[in-house]
Amino acid sequence: MLDYLQKSKIIDLKRAGKSTREIARLMRIDRSTVSRYWNKAQQELHELTQKGVDARSMQHQLYLEPTYKREGKKRKFTLEMAERLAQILEDDEKKNRLLKWNKQRLTNIQIHEMLLNEGFEISLATINIELAKLRKPYKNPEVYIKQYYEYGKRLEFDFGEVKLDLGKGITKYQMAVFCAPASNFRWCFLYENQKQSVVLDAHVRLFDMIGGVWSEVVYDNMKSVVSKIESKNNKKLNDEIVKLASYYGFKIKTCNPYSGNEKGSVERSVDVLRNRLFSLNQKFDSLETARKYIDSQLKKMNKGSEILIEQEYLSPVPPPYELAEFSEGVVSKYGFVSVDSVRYSVPEELVGKRVCVKKYYDEIRIIFDFVEVCRHKRCFQKGRDIVDISHFLNAFRKKPGAIEDSVALRSIPKLKDIFDRYYSENPRKFIDILRENKGCDVDELIVKMQKLIKNKGDLVAKNVIKSEDSIESKTKDILSNYSKLAKGVVSLDV
Repeated sequence: MLDYLQKSKIIDLKRAGKSTREIARLMRIDRSTVSRYWNKAQQELHELTQKGVDARSMQHQLYLEPTYKREGKKRKFTLEMAERLAQILEDDEKKNRLLKWNKQRLTNIQIHEMLLNEGFEISLATINIELAKLRKPYKNPEVYIKQYYEYGKRLEFDFGEVKLDLGKGITKYQMAVFCAPASNFRWCFLYENQKQSVVLDAHVRLFDMIGGVWSEVVYDNMKSVVSKIESKNNKKLNDEIVKLASYYGFKIKTCNPYSGNEKGSVERSVDVLRNRLFSLNQKFDSLETARKYIDSQLKKMNKGSEILIEQEYLSPVPPPYELAEFSEGVVSKYGFVSVDSVRYSVPEELVGKRVCVKKYYDEIRIIFDFVEVCRHKRCFQKGRDIVDISHFLNAFRKKPGAIEDSVALRSIPKLKDIFDRYYSENPRKFIDILRENKGCDVDELIVKMQKLIKNKGDLVAKNVIKSEDSIESKTKDILSNYSKLAKGVVSLDV
């Protein structure tokens, strides 16, 4: 391939009157090459004389180094890899149809990591090129304006919807997402809704975990933050979020309507967290299991952030903000107090007493005489009875026959099954075991009972074997004595 100096020499020799044959001989190149470059130069010089032509660009083109089209052969991207890539996209599409509308799609980076884990050797750049061919490109790419934020100044908040299977089929859940753009720190917590209590709880959890407070928090116009938009520059903020901001000492800043780009860091963080956390994992045993999984993944993701530096610029955090709603209720003769049409059990000695109820977004706490006496996981299904069987042990001891059909026992199916199979004829023994393990939670109690049953079964089996051995031994002794008697070896004592 000729460089731009050789191209320039051909033009100069032609202008000096040299023939094509002579130039080819002098430069040791083919005559057709000389002709091609000279003819192209003549055409470009002619175009320079035309009106409306960018002379600077044409002059640059005249002496530009020649280039040639190459049809490169793909050495790394094999047919096997292409088939696997197509399969990954097909599986991702099936998942998207299952979850219906969702944003938990695999990213290019995740697909590249999957291929590397499966033993393929390929660069991310090659995967990006191939995926661009398979996916529809964006028609109008968005323009972003780079921002600079000081440490400790700005924190952004938003919700992101995810679809998960936590044992009840595909259900929508909400991620409360925070992003600190200065340190690139991201954090989220999983909830069942976007209620006011959830927004407040997410803030309290984050500030308590980090040990500091940013000077401003940025939101969109969600109802839990903005009660009413009276005009573009006049918004009525929610009373509860104002109280929270006043307590922690941060400034509330809201975006213009339909302008999520004004808090672009958290908008992007929602997509990143949703894809990194749930594009490959949508099924968990429970909400608590999903939360533990998120926490473990966030620790890995935030290792590259500068949150440890930013913590030094945060305001000191006060004691956790009290989020509970307070109410009062009288304990019924059945040992329940009603909260939002749901009945929660309390210790039996409080029947007929007036108690204070602290209602959190996910928990109910019962207070009597300024002391917490019990707590329950909050239920949102009206008409339900939420029971702790340990609240009625004294009553069961006085009335053991009542335990079999009690709501308390039926509310724990595994425990009810153990009672029906092993203790229905001896309910007092069952109640005594409950009393001995009063401080245990339900799962721990069931495990202990199963061990007791197993140990009891082993003991019975050993006694049966020992008894059988004893009978067999005595029988052998008797037969031996009769045999000796017949021979006159021994005598029978009457």
